[in-house]
Formats: sequence, C-alpha cells, structure tokens
Amino acid sequence: VQLQASGGGLVQTGGSLRLSCEASGLTFSSNTMGWFRQAPGKEREFVAAISWIVTNMRYADSVKGRFTIPRDNGKNTVYLQMNNLKPEDTAVYYCARRPWVVISTKLEEYDSWGQGTLVTVSS
Repeated sequence: VQLQASGGGLVQTGGSLRLSCEASGLTFSSNTMGWFRQAPGKEREFVAAISWIVTNMRYADSVKGRFTIPRDNGKNTVYLQMNNLKPEDTAVYYCARRPWVVISTKLEEYDSWGQGTLVTVSS
C-alpha cells in the first residue's frame, strides 16, 4: 500500500486549500481513509475519515463545518477540502488507511501512512 499526499502550502486566514491523497495497492471499498495532522510540538490528531463501503464520514469537532472529505473512486483518491482556514490549522497533514470499514479516530488503528504535506495558515 502506498499513499501519496499533496496540496499543502501557505494560505491566509479565511482561505481554502484542497489536499489530495492518491492510493495504490489497495481497494478503497474495503477500507477507511483518514486525515490526521500534527502541529509543531503537539501530538498527531484526527481530522476526518471516510469509510468507503457505506460512505460514512466523521470529523473532528475543530473542523466541522469547515472541512469535508470528498473522494474520487475512479482515481483512487481521497481529498481534504479545507475552507475558512485558521492559524490553528497550521500543521503537517497526513493521510492514512485503516483496513476496516468501520471508522476510527485512533491513529494506532491505521496501518499505512502517507508522507505528510505542510499547511501553513498566516494570520
């Protein structure tokens, strides 16, 4: 399984970014795909996840109403659409795969990780 994350960058407060995670070596329909982030000096935390088979999604309270996790089955790609960004969203964002259709917010239950992409939100 390989996950390739991209799309990070520098954006002003209130702006938008879309991260992409292209997956290879897996079948999306039997997995959960998640996004996590790690800010400087902090632990990695759950952001959002989507379970393919039942199209179930979950979001961290801190991003509800601002972030969505759309997908493109044909491209084996999951996205993180981030709107109304805030300085506290600054972090390295990682996509990850959980080999089960039930969503989890626990990072230890994800077994494959992308390399991370940096998002910086300026005030």
